[in-house]
Amino acid sequence: MPVSWKVYILAIISFLVGTSEYIVSGILDRISFSFGVSLASAGQLITIFSLVYAICTPILMALTASMDRRNLILYGLGLFVAANLLSFVLPGYGLFVAARIIMALGAGIVVVTALNIAAKIAREGRQASSIATVVMGFTASLIIGVPLGRMTADAVGWKFIFIGIALLGLIAMLIIFLTIPRIKGDEPIPLPQQLALLKEPKVALGLAISFFWLGGYSIAYTYLSPYLISISGINDSYISGALLIFGIASMIGSKIGGFSADRWGVYPTLFGGMLLHIVMLILLSLVTHTVVGVLAVLLLWSFAAWSTGPTQQYHITTLKPEASGVMLGLNQSVMQLAMAAGAGIGGLAVQQIALSSVTWIGAAGVFLAISVTLILYRLGAVRKTALEHKL
Repeated sequence: MPVSWKVYILAIISFLVGTSEYIVSGILDRISFSFGVSLASAGQLITIFSLVYAICTPILMALTASMDRRNLILYGLGLFVAANLLSFVLPGYGLFVAARIIMALGAGIVVVTALNIAAKIAREGRQASSIATVVMGFTASLIIGVPLGRMTADAVGWKFIFIGIALLGLIAMLIIFLTIPRIKGDEPIPLPQQLALLKEPKVALGLAISFFWLGGYSIAYTYLSPYLISISGINDSYISGALLIFGIASMIGSKIGGFSADRWGVYPTLFGGMLLHIVMLILLSLVTHTVVGVLAVLLLWSFAAWSTGPTQQYHITTLKPEASGVMLGLNQSVMQLAMAAGAGIGGLAVQQIALSSVTWIGAAGVFLAISVTLILYRLGAVRKTALEHKL
Protein backbone atom coordinates (compact mmCIF):
# COMPACT_ATOMS: atom_id res chain seq x y z
CA MET A 1 0.00 0.00 0.00
CA PRO A 2 1.38 3.48 -0.91
CA VAL A 3 2.53 5.67 1.97
CA SER A 4 -0.05 8.34 1.09
CA TRP A 5 -2.88 5.85 1.64
CA LYS A 6 -1.48 4.90 5.04
CA VAL A 7 -1.41 8.56 6.02
CA TYR A 8 -5.04 8.96 4.92
CA ILE A 9 -5.97 5.95 7.07
CA LEU A 10 -4.36 7.72 10.04
CA ALA A 11 -6.32 10.86 9.12
CA ILE A 12 -9.60 8.91 9.13
CA ILE A 13 -8.76 7.52 12.57
CA SER A 14 -8.02 11.05 13.72
CA PHE A 15 -11.43 12.03 12.32
CA LEU A 16 -13.14 9.37 14.46
CA VAL A 17 -11.38 10.59 17.59
CA GLY A 18 -12.23 14.22 16.84
CA THR A 19 -15.88 13.34 16.27
CA SER A 20 -16.08 11.62 19.67
CA GLU A 21 -14.78 14.81 21.29
CA TYR A 22 -16.68 17.51 19.39
CA ILE A 23 -19.99 15.67 18.96
CA VAL A 24 -21.15 16.61 22.46
CA SER A 25 -21.40 20.26 21.38
CA GLY A 26 -23.82 19.32 18.61
CA ILE A 27 -26.12 17.25 20.84
CA LEU A 28 -25.78 19.13 24.13
CA ASP A 29 -29.50 19.81 24.41
CA ARG A 30 -30.30 16.12 23.82
CA ILE A 31 -27.81 14.95 26.46
CA SER A 32 -29.14 17.53 28.94
CA PHE A 33 -32.74 16.35 28.43
CA SER A 34 -31.85 12.63 28.42
CA PHE A 35 -29.96 12.71 31.73
CA GLY A 36 -32.17 15.35 33.34
CA VAL A 37 -29.26 17.71 33.99
CA SER A 38 -28.77 21.39 33.21
CA LEU A 39 -27.12 22.62 30.01
CA ALA A 40 -24.18 23.80 32.10
CA SER A 41 -23.71 20.31 33.59
CA ALA A 42 -23.91 18.72 30.16
CA GLY A 43 -21.35 21.24 28.89
CA GLN A 44 -18.88 20.08 31.53
CA LEU A 45 -18.57 16.81 29.59
CA ILE A 46 -16.42 18.80 27.16
CA THR A 47 -14.45 20.35 30.02
CA ILE A 48 -13.71 16.95 31.57
CA PHE A 49 -12.69 15.38 28.25
CA SER A 50 -10.37 18.25 27.38
CA LEU A 51 -8.76 18.40 30.84
CA VAL A 52 -8.03 14.67 30.89
CA TYR A 53 -6.68 14.84 27.32
CA ALA A 54 -4.47 17.85 28.04
CA ILE A 55 -3.03 16.68 31.35
CA CYS A 56 -2.71 12.94 30.84
CA THR A 57 -1.58 12.72 27.20
CA PRO A 58 1.95 14.13 27.73
CA ILE A 59 2.42 11.84 30.73
CA LEU A 60 1.15 8.73 28.90
CA MET A 61 3.29 9.51 25.85
CA ALA A 62 6.37 9.99 28.02
CA LEU A 63 5.74 6.64 29.74
CA THR A 64 5.22 4.82 26.42
CA ALA A 65 7.89 6.63 24.36
CA SER A 66 9.95 3.51 23.66
CA MET A 67 6.95 1.29 22.78
CA ASP A 68 6.40 0.10 19.20
CA ARG A 69 4.23 2.74 17.52
CA ARG A 70 1.82 0.31 15.84
CA ASN A 71 1.19 -1.52 19.09
CA LEU A 72 0.71 1.76 20.93
CA ILE A 73 -1.92 3.11 18.53
CA LEU A 74 -3.73 -0.26 18.68
CA TYR A 75 -3.78 -0.12 22.49
CA GLY A 76 -5.02 3.48 22.35
CA LEU A 77 -7.74 2.53 19.86
CA GLY A 78 -8.75 -0.42 22.05
CA LEU A 79 -9.22 1.93 25.01
CA PHE A 80 -11.10 4.38 22.80
CA VAL A 81 -13.45 1.68 21.43
CA ALA A 82 -14.15 0.34 24.93
CA ALA A 83 -15.04 3.85 26.14
CA ASN A 84 -17.47 4.39 23.26
CA LEU A 85 -19.15 1.05 24.00
CA LEU A 86 -19.45 2.05 27.66
CA SER A 87 -20.97 5.39 26.59
CA PHE A 88 -23.68 3.43 24.78
CA VAL A 89 -24.50 0.82 27.43
CA LEU A 90 -23.96 2.56 30.77
CA PRO A 91 -26.94 4.43 32.26
CA GLY A 92 -26.84 7.79 34.00
CA TYR A 93 -24.82 10.98 33.80
CA GLY A 94 -22.12 9.93 36.30
CA LEU A 95 -21.20 6.75 34.42
CA PHE A 96 -21.24 8.66 31.14
CA VAL A 97 -18.67 11.05 32.66
CA ALA A 98 -16.49 8.04 33.59
CA ALA A 99 -16.72 6.74 30.02
CA ARG A 100 -15.68 10.17 28.70
CA ILE A 101 -12.59 10.11 30.93
CA ILE A 102 -11.53 6.71 29.53
CA MET A 103 -12.30 7.98 26.01
CA ALA A 104 -10.04 11.01 26.50
CA LEU A 105 -7.15 8.80 27.65
CA GLY A 106 -7.44 6.65 24.53
CA ALA A 107 -7.98 9.64 22.23
CA GLY A 108 -4.81 11.39 23.37
CA ILE A 109 -2.69 8.30 22.73
CA VAL A 110 -4.28 7.72 19.31
CA VAL A 111 -3.92 11.28 17.96
CA VAL A 112 -0.33 11.89 19.08
CA THR A 113 0.79 8.42 17.96
CA ALA A 114 -0.94 8.90 14.58
CA LEU A 115 1.01 12.14 14.09
CA ASN A 116 4.21 10.36 15.10
CA ILE A 117 3.62 7.45 12.70
CA ALA A 118 2.72 9.85 9.86
CA ALA A 119 6.07 11.61 10.26
CA LYS A 120 8.01 8.33 10.46
CA ILE A 121 6.53 6.65 7.39
CA ALA A 122 6.55 9.76 5.18
CA ARG A 123 9.11 10.21 2.42
CA GLU A 124 11.98 12.60 3.11
CA GLY A 125 10.80 16.18 2.83
CA ARG A 126 7.11 15.19 3.13
CA GLN A 127 6.90 14.82 6.91
CA ALA A 128 5.15 18.15 7.47
CA SER A 129 2.55 17.41 4.77
CA SER A 130 1.83 14.02 6.31
CA ILE A 131 1.32 15.57 9.73
CA ALA A 132 -0.93 18.25 8.20
CA THR A 133 -3.10 15.55 6.61
CA VAL A 134 -3.63 13.83 9.96
CA VAL A 135 -4.42 17.16 11.62
CA MET A 136 -6.94 17.88 8.84
CA GLY A 137 -8.65 14.59 9.67
CA PHE A 138 -9.11 15.77 13.26
CA THR A 139 -10.43 19.15 12.07
CA ALA A 140 -12.77 17.48 9.56
CA SER A 141 -14.66 15.94 12.47
CA LEU A 142 -15.98 19.43 13.17
CA ILE A 143 -17.04 19.79 9.54
CA ILE A 144 -18.68 16.40 8.98
CA GLY A 145 -18.77 14.54 12.28
CA VAL A 146 -20.76 17.03 14.36
CA PRO A 147 -23.62 17.68 11.88
CA LEU A 148 -23.70 13.97 10.98
CA GLY A 149 -23.94 13.15 14.67
CA ARG A 150 -26.81 15.59 15.07
CA MET A 151 -28.63 13.95 12.17
CA THR A 152 -28.05 10.52 13.72
CA ALA A 153 -29.37 11.78 17.05
CA ASP A 154 -32.48 13.10 15.32
CA ALA A 155 -33.03 9.78 13.49
CA VAL A 156 -32.28 7.06 16.05
CA GLY A 157 -31.18 8.70 19.31
CA TRP A 158 -27.90 10.31 20.41
CA LYS A 159 -26.45 7.23 22.16
CA PHE A 160 -26.31 5.31 18.88
CA ILE A 161 -23.60 7.74 17.73
CA PHE A 162 -21.16 6.13 20.14
CA ILE A 163 -21.91 2.55 19.14
CA GLY A 164 -21.30 3.62 15.53
CA ILE A 165 -17.94 5.17 16.44
CA ALA A 166 -17.02 2.02 18.39
CA LEU A 167 -17.75 -0.24 15.42
CA LEU A 168 -15.74 1.99 13.08
CA GLY A 169 -12.94 1.97 15.66
CA LEU A 170 -12.82 -1.83 15.58
CA ILE A 171 -12.56 -1.77 11.78
CA ALA A 172 -9.79 0.83 12.09
CA MET A 173 -7.85 -1.45 14.46
CA LEU A 174 -7.95 -4.27 11.91
CA ILE A 175 -6.83 -1.97 9.08
CA ILE A 176 -3.98 -0.56 11.18
CA PHE A 177 -2.82 -4.07 12.08
CA LEU A 178 -2.80 -5.10 8.40
CA THR A 179 -1.32 -1.97 6.82
CA ILE A 180 0.94 -0.14 9.27
CA PRO A 181 4.39 -1.70 9.80
CA ARG A 182 5.98 -2.16 13.18
CA ILE A 183 7.73 1.12 14.02
CA LYS A 184 10.33 1.58 16.70
CA GLY A 185 9.57 4.06 19.46
CA ASP A 186 11.56 7.19 20.29
CA GLU A 187 14.08 8.13 22.90
CA PRO A 188 11.95 9.61 25.66
CA ILE A 189 12.20 13.38 26.20
CA PRO A 190 11.71 14.05 29.93
CA LEU A 191 8.56 16.00 30.66
CA PRO A 192 10.46 18.60 32.78
CA GLN A 193 12.66 19.29 29.75
CA GLN A 194 9.57 19.87 27.59
CA LEU A 195 7.94 22.13 30.18
CA ALA A 196 11.16 24.15 30.52
CA LEU A 197 10.32 25.80 27.19
CA LEU A 198 7.42 27.57 28.90
CA LYS A 199 9.93 29.76 30.76
CA GLU A 200 10.81 31.52 27.50
CA PRO A 201 8.60 34.64 27.04
CA LYS A 202 8.02 34.18 23.31
CA VAL A 203 6.96 30.56 23.82
CA ALA A 204 4.64 31.41 26.71
CA LEU A 205 3.08 34.27 24.71
CA GLY A 206 2.71 32.11 21.60
CA LEU A 207 0.87 29.41 23.54
CA ALA A 208 -1.25 32.07 25.26
CA ILE A 209 -2.56 33.12 21.83
CA SER A 210 -3.80 29.56 21.26
CA PHE A 211 -5.35 29.47 24.73
CA PHE A 212 -7.32 32.72 24.48
CA TRP A 213 -8.29 32.28 20.81
CA LEU A 214 -9.64 28.73 21.21
CA GLY A 215 -10.95 29.41 24.71
CA GLY A 216 -13.03 32.34 23.45
CA TYR A 217 -14.26 30.23 20.55
CA SER A 218 -15.15 27.33 22.85
CA ILE A 219 -17.17 29.51 25.25
CA ALA A 220 -19.66 30.20 22.45
CA TYR A 221 -19.34 27.01 20.38
CA THR A 222 -19.98 24.64 23.32
CA TYR A 223 -23.47 26.08 23.72
CA LEU A 224 -24.11 26.74 20.02
CA SER A 225 -27.05 24.34 19.55
CA PRO A 226 -29.12 25.59 22.53
CA TYR A 227 -28.10 29.19 21.71
CA LEU A 228 -29.43 28.91 18.15
CA ILE A 229 -32.71 27.42 19.36
CA SER A 230 -33.35 29.65 22.40
CA ILE A 231 -31.69 32.96 21.51
CA SER A 232 -31.45 33.09 17.72
CA GLY A 233 -34.92 31.57 17.35
CA ILE A 234 -33.83 28.93 14.83
CA ASN A 235 -36.16 25.95 14.50
CA ASP A 236 -34.72 22.67 15.82
CA SER A 237 -35.09 21.09 12.38
CA TYR A 238 -32.58 23.58 10.95
CA ILE A 239 -29.82 22.91 13.51
CA SER A 240 -28.17 20.05 11.59
CA GLY A 241 -28.00 22.20 8.47
CA ALA A 242 -26.62 25.14 10.46
CA LEU A 243 -23.88 22.97 11.93
CA LEU A 244 -23.03 21.61 8.48
CA ILE A 245 -22.69 25.14 7.08
CA PHE A 246 -20.58 26.04 10.10
CA GLY A 247 -18.31 23.06 9.43
CA ILE A 248 -17.91 23.72 5.71
CA ALA A 249 -17.00 27.33 6.47
CA SER A 250 -14.32 26.14 8.90
CA MET A 251 -12.70 24.08 6.12
CA ILE A 252 -12.71 27.07 3.77
CA GLY A 253 -11.34 29.26 6.55
CA SER A 254 -8.50 26.84 7.22
CA LYS A 255 -7.51 26.78 3.54
CA ILE A 256 -7.72 30.56 3.13
CA GLY A 257 -5.88 31.10 6.43
CA GLY A 258 -2.98 28.95 5.25
CA PHE A 259 -2.88 30.74 1.88
CA SER A 260 -3.03 34.15 3.57
CA ALA A 261 -0.19 33.30 5.96
CA ASP A 262 2.00 32.26 3.01
CA ARG A 263 1.03 35.30 0.92
CA TRP A 264 0.77 38.14 3.44
CA GLY A 265 2.41 36.77 6.57
CA VAL A 266 1.42 35.24 9.92
CA TYR A 267 0.62 38.38 11.87
CA PRO A 268 -1.70 40.08 9.34
CA THR A 269 -3.60 36.78 9.02
CA LEU A 270 -3.88 36.34 12.79
CA PHE A 271 -4.99 39.94 13.39
CA GLY A 272 -7.49 39.93 10.51
CA GLY A 273 -9.00 36.54 11.37
CA MET A 274 -9.40 37.24 15.08
CA LEU A 275 -10.85 40.72 14.50
CA LEU A 276 -13.51 39.25 12.19
CA HIS A 277 -14.05 36.49 14.78
CA ILE A 278 -14.93 39.10 17.43
CA VAL A 279 -17.25 41.05 15.12
CA MET A 280 -19.19 37.90 14.15
CA LEU A 281 -19.65 36.78 17.77
CA ILE A 282 -21.11 40.17 18.62
CA LEU A 283 -23.31 40.16 15.51
CA LEU A 284 -24.65 36.70 16.42
CA SER A 285 -26.16 38.22 19.55
CA LEU A 286 -27.80 40.98 17.48
CA VAL A 287 -29.13 38.99 14.51
CA THR A 288 -32.09 36.92 15.72
CA HIS A 289 -35.19 35.24 14.29
CA THR A 290 -33.95 35.44 10.72
CA VAL A 291 -32.59 32.16 9.39
CA VAL A 292 -30.64 33.73 6.52
CA GLY A 293 -29.04 36.36 8.76
CA VAL A 294 -28.05 33.88 11.46
CA LEU A 295 -26.62 31.41 8.92
CA ALA A 296 -24.61 34.19 7.25
CA VAL A 297 -23.10 35.20 10.59
CA LEU A 298 -22.38 31.56 11.47
CA LEU A 299 -20.60 31.09 8.15
CA LEU A 300 -18.39 34.15 8.64
CA TRP A 301 -17.75 33.30 12.30
CA SER A 302 -16.54 29.81 11.46
CA PHE A 303 -14.51 31.10 8.50
CA ALA A 304 -12.79 33.69 10.69
CA ALA A 305 -12.21 31.37 13.66
CA TRP A 306 -10.60 28.58 11.65
CA SER A 307 -8.51 30.87 9.45
CA THR A 308 -6.52 31.27 12.68
CA GLY A 309 -6.05 27.50 13.19
CA PRO A 310 -3.37 26.50 10.64
CA THR A 311 -1.76 29.95 10.86
CA GLN A 312 -1.26 29.61 14.61
CA GLN A 313 0.02 26.02 14.26
CA TYR A 314 2.68 27.25 11.83
CA HIS A 315 3.38 30.30 13.99
CA ILE A 316 4.10 28.06 16.99
CA THR A 317 6.76 26.12 15.05
CA THR A 318 8.54 29.35 14.04
CA LEU A 319 8.95 30.45 17.65
CA LYS A 320 11.28 27.52 18.39
CA PRO A 321 12.18 25.81 15.08
CA GLU A 322 14.73 23.47 16.65
CA ALA A 323 12.02 22.06 18.94
CA SER A 324 9.02 22.23 16.58
CA GLY A 325 7.74 18.75 17.52
CA VAL A 326 7.71 19.54 21.23
CA MET A 327 6.12 22.92 20.52
CA LEU A 328 3.30 21.30 18.56
CA GLY A 329 2.76 18.81 21.40
CA LEU A 330 2.59 21.59 23.98
CA ASN A 331 0.23 23.51 21.71
CA GLN A 332 -2.09 20.48 21.49
CA SER A 333 -2.28 20.33 25.29
CA VAL A 334 -2.86 24.09 25.55
CA MET A 335 -5.64 23.87 22.96
CA GLN A 336 -7.36 21.12 24.92
CA LEU A 337 -7.02 23.16 28.11
CA ALA A 338 -8.55 26.08 26.23
CA MET A 339 -11.51 23.92 25.19
CA ALA A 340 -11.94 22.82 28.81
CA ALA A 341 -11.69 26.37 30.16
CA GLY A 342 -14.03 27.70 27.48
CA ALA A 343 -16.67 25.07 28.21
CA GLY A 344 -16.29 25.68 31.95
CA ILE A 345 -16.54 29.47 31.70
CA GLY A 346 -19.45 29.12 29.29
CA GLY A 347 -21.22 26.87 31.79
CA LEU A 348 -20.78 29.41 34.57
CA ALA A 349 -22.04 32.16 32.29
CA VAL A 350 -25.15 30.14 31.39
CA GLN A 351 -25.84 29.43 35.08
CA GLN A 352 -24.95 32.78 36.63
CA ILE A 353 -25.75 35.26 33.85
CA ALA A 354 -27.68 34.01 30.80
CA LEU A 355 -27.27 31.79 27.76
CA SER A 356 -27.15 34.95 25.62
CA SER A 357 -23.93 36.09 27.35
CA VAL A 358 -21.68 33.37 25.86
CA THR A 359 -21.07 35.26 22.60
CA TRP A 360 -19.96 38.43 24.40
CA ILE A 361 -17.69 36.57 26.81
CA GLY A 362 -16.28 34.53 23.92
CA ALA A 363 -15.54 37.76 22.05
CA ALA A 364 -13.67 39.05 25.11
CA GLY A 365 -11.50 35.90 25.08
CA VAL A 366 -10.58 36.42 21.43
CA PHE A 367 -9.80 40.08 22.19
CA LEU A 368 -7.26 38.88 24.77
CA ALA A 369 -5.73 36.67 22.07
CA ILE A 370 -5.34 39.71 19.79
CA SER A 371 -3.73 41.66 22.63
CA VAL A 372 -1.19 38.89 23.29
CA THR A 373 -0.47 38.62 19.55
CA LEU A 374 0.28 42.36 19.47
CA ILE A 375 2.67 42.03 22.43
CA LEU A 376 4.50 39.13 20.78
CA TYR A 377 4.67 40.99 17.45
CA ARG A 378 6.20 44.06 19.12
CA LEU A 379 8.62 41.88 21.09
CA GLY A 380 9.78 40.30 17.84
CA ALA A 381 10.07 43.72 16.16
CA VAL A 382 12.21 45.04 19.03
CA ARG A 383 14.52 42.00 18.84
CA LYS A 384 14.80 42.33 15.06
CA THR A 385 15.74 46.02 15.39
CA ALA A 386 18.32 45.21 18.07
CA LEU A 387 19.93 42.56 15.83
CA GLU A 388 20.05 44.95 12.90
CA HIS A 389 21.81 47.56 15.05
CA LYS A 390 24.38 44.96 16.13
CA LEU A 391 25.11 44.11 12.51
